[in-house]
Amino acid sequence: MKLPVYNRDGQSTGKEVELDPTVFEIEPNEHVMYLAVKVQRARMRQGTHSSKNRSMVRGGGRKPWRQKGRGAARAGTTRSPLWRHGGTIFGPSPHPYRMDIPKKVNRLARRSALADRAQSDAIMLVEDFSFDAPRTKDLASIISALNLQDEKVLLLTKDYEGDLARSARNMEHVAVRVGIEASTYDLLNYRTLLIQVGALDSISEVLGGRERTTEKAA
Repeated sequence: MKLPVYNRDGQSTGKEVELDPTVFEIEPNEHVMYLAVKVQRARMRQGTHSSKNRSMVRGGGRKPWRQKGRGAARAGTTRSPLWRHGGTIFGPSPHPYRMDIPKKVNRLARRSALADRAQSDAIMLVEDFSFDAPRTKDLASIISALNLQDEKVLLLTKDYEGDLARSARNMEHVAVRVGIEASTYDLLNYRTLLIQVGALDSISEVLGGRERTTEKAA
């Protein structure tokens, strides 16, 4: 699969780059992508939800009334879950939601996400560019020149570009990630992938190279 390369002005450079078939032309594995997204969304949860049980509610140290003789039910504390302002029965308590999947499964999920985007014609290649200072206006003009202003765009770069990433903070539908660090959730959460040409080699090396080496060794 070959895709044309555009410059930051939205003009075609006349060059075409062939995408790595071991990454962009495989059959997407939907179940593996589901597992990877499930894991990341679980890790995004803070798990700080909390409630007080009967031992944590303040007060209730004194027995409300004597055990016998009143004709009422026995009660040992006003902080019983049966009482108003009492503790909570089986309420939520802080705990982590972290989940893990094997590294090979994670790589397969990311390859599947990239292949899904490639086969959906949702990938555009652009020449490498960077900013020497955060400029949201300049990044917005690039997105507009590429006719992606109405799309939810994920820009993948070769290396971390701090000024470029900060330029996208004020743009609701644009985000910047390092190509080899983009998760399955990131790749699926954005409608269009705008990939800098320099990021393709590192993506192929990390997501496709190891698998090819393993297959040859076998």
